[in-house]
Amino acid sequence: MRSKNFCSMRMAISAIFLTCLIELVVAAQPAHAQNYKFKVLHAFHGNDGADLDGLLVRDNVGNLYGTAAVGGTGKGLCVNFREGCGTAFKLNARRKLLWAHSFNFTNGAIPEVGLTRDAAGHLYGSTMEGGNTTCFQDGCGLVFELDGTGKSERILHRFAGVSDGMFPEPLLARDAEGNLYGTTSTPVGNIFKIDTKGKLTVLYTFTAFDGCSPSWGVILDAAGNMYGTASSCFDAPDGIAYELDTAGNLTVLHTFGGSDGDVPNSVLVFDSSSNLYGTTRSGGTGQACQGGCGTVFKLSPNGGGTWAESVLYNFCSLSGCSDGYAPGSGPLAIDASGNFYGTTTSGGGSGCDGAGCGVVYKLGSSGHETVLHAFSGGEDGSRPFAGLVMDKSGNLYGATDSGGDASCPLNAGNGCGVVFTITP
Repeated sequence: MRSKNFCSMRMAISAIFLTCLIELVVAAQPAHAQNYKFKVLHAFHGNDGADLDGLLVRDNVGNLYGTAAVGGTGKGLCVNFREGCGTAFKLNARRKLLWAHSFNFTNGAIPEVGLTRDAAGHLYGSTMEGGNTTCFQDGCGLVFELDGTGKSERILHRFAGVSDGMFPEPLLARDAEGNLYGTTSTPVGNIFKIDTKGKLTVLYTFTAFDGCSPSWGVILDAAGNMYGTASSCFDAPDGIAYELDTAGNLTVLHTFGGSDGDVPNSVLVFDSSSNLYGTTRSGGTGQACQGGCGTVFKLSPNGGGTWAESVLYNFCSLSGCSDGYAPGSGPLAIDASGNFYGTTTSGGGSGCDGAGCGVVYKLGSSGHETVLHAFSGGEDGSRPFAGLVMDKSGNLYGATDSGGDASCPLNAGNGCGVVFTITP
């Protein structure tokens, strides 16, 4: 992950975990689901991308689309990231890479969170930097559209800074009319709309007293209300979950308190009963990490505009964090039986300098967690940051930040990341 906030956070959490690990006694590992099979679909090599931190999107014939935060052939003005400005890519159902679109700073840099696809096959995404050097040395980011071949890119909006925000990191939401919705993370963050003509409207600007750094975008309900999370600010140091209604009024649904989660950093997801689910990167009762190792939480509407929060799972509940810790940006996948599927960026073993390389997990409605795959940091990848996509047969698809091809020239020989599937 190349986000400045995440990089510093990941280093801090790893250091804390290594200190705590010395005091832990290796205990029994969590039960793995023997009927699930893990397979790498494609290992990235740098010229086609590296650091796959975003959610994949799948079409109805099995093609997969995604982004890589760095790598590619477009160097441009990526001053801090000489590995390339990142790519968007397409894999077909036979694991063949059909195309990789390289960003070159002018058309964006560091596409982190993945793509949104419409019925016509057009792809929409954001880059955290690039675009407008008059805003910031590395650019303030932009929102783009790609055609289905990856050859034609249209810039929908270049962020200018204070007036419209900077450093967008949203998984874009799209309504029935084709309008796009997302968030910027700086200065304190905002929620924006881009219409079909490319006009941007700021719908809400956070004030530093109702939330800061809104995380990974918003989701929409049937009425057009938006829901998301913000990581921390003065009146809510552990973060909030919020709703923005169609009139532009923001309501805080829950203020996290540390013991029930801290740093809510995932895209939210609805179930069929209008409950919301997400993860926090830290907080909870996991004792191996200072401040907790992260949670899965549920928000349930009580009526009258109030919501109740409950913790479904505290990570690092098992000795050695064999169940994973520090869940990523989500969103969680939900099957027809109400089971949840997600990833953690660390834990699951002793690889990746002792912090563990992350896991894919299944969480039952009763709160029982099963590890479907613990990453080794080798050919199977390491540090899955985004959530998982599930097809109609229950197959899961995801990507990793690193691991895979050890000869990849990026990431100090730790691999450029992989796309994988887990099949029941």
